[in-house]
Amino acid sequence: MKNLPDLLEAGLVTLQVASLAMVLGILIGLGLALIGLNAKGPLRWFASSWIQLARNTPALFQLFFFGFGLGAFGLHLTPYTIVLSALTFNCAGYLAENFRGGFQAIPQTQIKAARSLGMTATQAYTRIVIPQVLRIVYYPITNQMVWAVLISSLGMLVGFRELSGETQFFASRTYRIFEYFAVTAVIYYVIVKIILLASRLLATKLFKY
Repeated sequence: MKNLPDLLEAGLVTLQVASLAMVLGILIGLGLALIGLNAKGPLRWFASSWIQLARNTPALFQLFFFGFGLGAFGLHLTPYTIVLSALTFNCAGYLAENFRGGFQAIPQTQIKAARSLGMTATQAYTRIVIPQVLRIVYYPITNQMVWAVLISSLGMLVGFRELSGETQFFASRTYRIFEYFAVTAVIYYVIVKIILLASRLLATKLFKY
């Protein structure tokens, strides 16, 4: 297949946007979890609303909101930014719940012990609590990364030329629909397996003790 290099390059675009969305999703999700556990009033309502919308509405709806909903208010985003925003929104909502569970699994006595030793609340969280939480949610984060890669395929509906979008483009030009999408399915499979393998290798380095 002469267009295989183009599909592989599009696969890298898929991996790039999913990885960036995950980094942003982890940071935002961590913040949402902390707000939900510690804040009150409007901030807590904001965090709860984000999580509920991300988890209880279709990913396609979220994509269309950033692609067409914001356009109704005069804010027009590029296809890359649309997909990145939708994936980040979705990942942050799911990861926030994972982080919340992780925080609740840490005994409060650890925070009290850290404070009694003279640590500030920020130091107690960054040095004692959050490292343990990241270990607890490590595998859910891996699953979310796989989800981000697969759900990014919806980006072709807003004109994003990631792996599925590139496949649709070539298939529509050559009418070899089955061959192109079969190859694309294999590429997705390989990407996911690489992510899972990398996750296991990283886990052996991080958690060997």
